[in-house]
Amino acid sequence: MPRVKKAVASRARRKKYLKMAKGYVGGRRRLYRTARETVERALAYAYRDRKVRKREFRSLWIIRLNAALRPLGLSYSKFIGGLKKANIALDRKVLADLAVHDPAGFARVAELARQTM
Repeated sequence: MPRVKKAVASRARRKKYLKMAKGYVGGRRRLYRTARETVERALAYAYRDRKVRKREFRSLWIIRLNAALRPLGLSYSKFIGGLKKANIALDRKVLADLAVHDPAGFARVAELARQTM
């Protein structure tokens, strides 16, 4: 059976984690075990928070829509229901952007939603 030398692979693995730990403070940057633990935790948080970011933005768009609709005499839920009945297929991101940057255009869309209720 051939002899297996693992130095190159294990060194590369350690270097990978230490490179990813660049910018951390103290032993978290220098010591392999703490660096690996910290990097793995950071990667887990990054994966989780990529999903959370989508939720947070959707929530922000809904808040912006509701704030823009209240002066027009509509609530968010009635507005969305009216849009669905009117077969207007604009997502919340586009609607929120419209409400912030083009209030007159958003008021016309809100009026269309109100007419179908």
